[in-house]
Amino acid sequence: MSYITGFLTPVKTVDKDRYIASAKKSWPLFQKYGCLEQVETWGEDIPPGKVTGFDLAVKLEADEVVVFSWLRWPDRATADKCWEQMQTDPDFSDMDMPFDGKRMMWGGFAPIFES
Repeated sequence: MSYITGFLTPVKTVDKDRYIASAKKSWPLFQKYGCLEQVETWGEDIPPGKVTGFDLAVKLEADEVVVFSWLRWPDRATADKCWEQMQTDPDFSDMDMPFDGKRMMWGGFAPIFES
């Protein structure tokens, strides 16, 4: 089964086009390392949390939107190899990151059911 790297991050509403451009620029780089799919989603229906929630998780500010994204890899080894190699790949060092990386969260996930 494949492996998923998931991301949750706040992006300023005015930076939506910059974010899309950055995502498009990153796709060939992730493909180079074996990524099968990249999905970037712009939050439209994010109910405010009381105890937990997407907004609370990223400390969402009034002029921001929650972005939920994922990368699909053939396996964890391929994903791990990408994250290791991107640290020294000059193509990744030129990436525009139009968001507060300190409030971004990510993790790797092993699918347990796919349909």
